[in-house]
Amino acid sequence: MGKHSVERQLTEVGRRLKLAREELAIADEQLGVLDDLADDARLRALVSETPLAESEHRERQRPADAMRRHRLALLEELVVLEKRQDELLDRMLT
Repeated sequence: MGKHSVERQLTEVGRRLKLAREELAIADEQLGVLDDLADDARLRALVSETPLAESEHRERQRPADAMRRHRLALLEELVVLEKRQDELLDRMLT
């Protein structure tokens, strides 16, 4: 693989890493808010002990769980991209 091709791939991987890191920062912020909402609903459900409050808690917990899964997928993507970047950098040096 030519040096120009490796440089082009490195640029693309770098761009994707930047985007994934930005998306992870947003996901972290959103997860904090969603967790707070779910925790508040959980506390209300514990205090009121009503089926409606428990239902609200489950309803608030679902988006937090979905965001947690999304965040985990982003972390996994970052690991893959960083590994690819390392491989490309190694190719540049050899």
